Amino acid sequence: MCGIVGLHLRDPELYPQLGRLLETMLCQVVERGPDSAGVAVYGDRRRCPAGHAAVSVLAPTGTDFGVLGLPDLLVTEAGDTTVLAAPVTPDALVAAVRTTVPQATVVGSGTDLTVYKGVGHPRALAATYDLANAQGWQGLAHTRMATESAVTPQGCHPFSVGPDQCLVHNGSFANHATIRRELQAAGHVFDSENDSEVGARFVADRLAQGEELDKALRLLCERFDGFYTLLVTSADGFAVVRDAIACKPAIIAETDAYVAMASEFRALADLPGIADARLYEPEPERVYAWTREGVAA
Repeated sequence: MCGIVGLHLRDPELYPQLGRLLETMLCQVVERGPDSAGVAVYGDRRRCPAGHAAVSVLAPTGTDFGVLGLPDLLVTEAGDTTVLAAPVTPDALVAAVRTTVPQATVVGSGTDLTVYKGVGHPRALAATYDLANAQGWQGLAHTRMATESAVTPQGCHPFSVGPDQCLVHNGSFANHATIRRELQAAGHVFDSENDSEVGARFVADRLAQGEELDKALRLLCERFDGFYTLLVTSADGFAVVRDAIACKPAIIAETDAYVAMASEFRALADLPGIADARLYEPEPERVYAWTREGVAA
């Protein structure tokens, strides 16, 4: 049992409130996963200024990121996670970190994305991340009750293994070991033993091959066995899908101002305009996807 929340804002006037709204949602599902919490925020220019790339890393305490030698490097420490931002491309920043600071694990990258992962109580971690003051247009969060792998920052959700991509998962994949071996044979390197990382790398692989987000998730439903509710985000997308028997809970709220998703309604109850929202449970194996321009599928 884990907790998932996500918010895709359609109304720019809500962008300054993204972090506060997301923190309120997260704190309503803490009982579903007290082990750890992870957050992804799109468009928070405090941590990823315009014209910069950002990379989120897990690294030993005291790591000197000055050795990267990058101009105008912005370093933000948030518990177990450090966010690095510089006026270079995401690929260049990731390569610099992996080459110069090999003890660091990259857990997120992009031009619009910052990721935070840590072990501890979700309420305390939200404060550590300064989530309430985050701004942006999209975000997601996850509280974890570990079942498939150890409770470590590396095992926390979200799993961000492609540029500006994230996946959070409630449930378990039964055949993840088989698909992991297939992906490893194709050259993918894993950072954890978590079954959810397999799903994230599968989706990232399909997106890298040119598939749209909704198609990538339909292919996941064809290949993966088990119980799952997934929320997947990209540079312009927000998508939800459940397994064939919809074992794990999920509810979606739509208004003209936002699309929100959560494991339980109480996480949505304090959103603005929720009384007039369209509320529904996603159907089994149907992909619900939205883009910044509108509904994709």
